[in-house]
Amino acid sequence: QGRAEGDRPVTTPRHAGRLLLTNPENLRPKETTLLEKIAAACPEMTQLANLIRGFAALLKPAEGNDVKLTEWITAARAVVLPQLHSFTNGLEIDRAAVDADLTLPYHNGRTEGVNTRTKRIMRQMHGRAGFDLLRHRILLP
Repeated sequence: QGRAEGDRPVTTPRHAGRLLLTNPENLRPKETTLLEKIAAACPEMTQLANLIRGFAALLKPAEGNDVKLTEWITAARAVVLPQLHSFTNGLEIDRAAVDADLTLPYHNGRTEGVNTRTKRIMRQMHGRAGFDLLRHRILLP
């Protein structure tokens, strides 16, 4: 259908991003092979894949992750990827909150879930009903 290499499927940027962001243990063998080909395409992709895996390891809260984050930021700034530099700058701006998130076991996931559910109910009502109906729908389940 007009492709230069019709026997080979096209890998979209979205698919490549999903492969990079998925835990390698959860990939099928075919996807692992494709990820290796993508990472080997250029040195920047190999560095990006390694940095993504390193950052993903930090996302599980544990003691010492703040020191590991400093090392990760240093490694990320050594790579010539401007978008990654912007990300590291954002991490540094709110470093206290990032350190707390990476080291403490506490989170506000349940609160955010309730907020999301409330907003969804409000959108479904299209602003047609008052507070009494909204209260009833929230407390119903």
